[in-house]
Amino acid sequence: VQLQASGGGLVQAGDSLRLTCAASGHTFNSYGLGWFRQVPGKEREFVAGISQSGYSQDYSDSVKGRFTVSRDNIKKMAFLQMNSLKPEDTGIYSCAADRRAWGRRTPNSYGIWGQGTLVTVSS
Repeated sequence: VQLQASGGGLVQAGDSLRLTCAASGHTFNSYGLGWFRQVPGKEREFVAGISQSGYSQDYSDSVKGRFTVSRDNIKKMAFLQMNSLKPEDTGIYSCAADRRAWGRRTPNSYGIWGQGTLVTVSS
C-alpha cells in the first residue's frame, strides 16, 4: 500500500482542518494507521492511530478531545479532523501504516509512510 496525505494549510488558532490520507493498493483494511507530526529540530510525534476496522482509536494527550481519526476502507482513505487548533499543533503531518501497528505509538512501528502535509496554526 502507498499513502499520500493532503489537506494542510495555514489557519488561525481555534480553526479546524481535515486531513486526508489516500491509499493505493488492495489490502488497505489490513493495516493499522497512524498520524504523526514533526517540526524542525524535534522528533516525530504520534498524534492518533486507528485500527484496521476503524472501531478503535488512540490519541495523544495533547490532541485528545480536539482531534478525531477515522477511516473509510471502501474508499481506501483515512481522515484526521482537527478542531480548536493551537499554534503548537503546527507541523508536517504524515500518515503511516503497518499490519502490526495498532496500539503502537512509535514511528519505527510503522513500515509505510506517505508524504506529509504542512499545517501552520497562527496565534
